[in-house]
Amino acid sequence: MDVAGLPAVDRLTFSSVGDHVLVLGAARALFEAAAGLRPTTRGDLRVRGLSPLDAVRSGEAASAPLDPPLPPGWTVLEYVTWSARLMGQGAGSGVLADEAIEAMELETFRRAKLGSSSYHVRRAAVLAGALATGAKTLLVEDPLAGVSAEVSHSIARRLVAAMSGRRTALFAPRVALESPVAVAADEAIVIDGPRIALQGAPVEVAGRAGLYVLRVAGDVAGFADAIRARGGTVQMPHDAPEAHRLSVQLGPLATRDLFRLADEAQAVVLELRPLGHAFA
Repeated sequence: MDVAGLPAVDRLTFSSVGDHVLVLGAARALFEAAAGLRPTTRGDLRVRGLSPLDAVRSGEAASAPLDPPLPPGWTVLEYVTWSARLMGQGAGSGVLADEAIEAMELETFRRAKLGSSSYHVRRAAVLAGALATGAKTLLVEDPLAGVSAEVSHSIARRLVAAMSGRRTALFAPRVALESPVAVAADEAIVIDGPRIALQGAPVEVAGRAGLYVLRVAGDVAGFADAIRARGGTVQMPHDAPEAHRLSVQLGPLATRDLFRLADEAQAVVLELRPLGHAFA
C-alpha cells in the first residue's frame, strides 16, 4: 500500500483466525486498505475471504475510522440511521439504529447535533454507525486514542458488549493490557514494519518481556553470534538490506550489553526499541 506515492506497507504477510483480533503497531494505511478506503497496489488483501470493497458492499464488513469528518448539523440518530440505510438495510434501518445507539449507551444524546457534541460522543456515534450496518465483521481504528482512562474504559466496555456475535479487528498503535478490548481479544498481532513481530493471545504477547527490534549495520552476523553466545536469541531475515533488522530476546543480557557486543563485533546499532510498547 502506498501513501503519497511511497510504500507505507510492503511485503507484509499474515493471516488471523481469531474472532476478536488486536492489530497493533501497523501503519494506518493497513486499516484503510482493510476497510476498503485505500487501494492495495501490490499483493492481495482479504477480509473474510473477500476483497475489502466486496466485503463492505456485500454487508459482510463495516468500519469505524478514527474521528472521520461528520456532518455537524446531523443528530446522532440521523447519522446512525443513515449508516444503516447506506448499507441497504431499508425498512429495518430504524430498528438497527436504535439497537446500535442503545449498545453504545447514546440514548441521552440521540437528538444531539454532532457538531456540538463532545469528542467521545462523536466517537461513540461512529462506532454505533458501524454497528447499525448489521455487518458480521467490524474493523475499528484506535477508538481509545487520546481519551482519559475513564472514557477509554467506558468506550471499551461498550464496544466489547456490542462485539458479541460479531467478528472484530481493532487496529491501534498500542492498547492497555487491562483494557476490556484486550481482555476480550483472543489474538494479538504486533506488526513491525514489513513483518509480524509477535502473534498470539494478548497475555502471551505482552509477556514477551525483553524482546527488542534492532536495526544494525556492519558485521551483523558476528553481532548476532555474539548475542547467541551470551544467552540471547536472535531472528534475522535472510534477504535483509544493508542495514539489517533483527529481533532480539535479551535473556540474561541488558540493553547496554547490546551496544558493547556490537562494538566488539564491529557493528553499529542504528535503532533499538522494545516491542512491549504494543501493550501500554
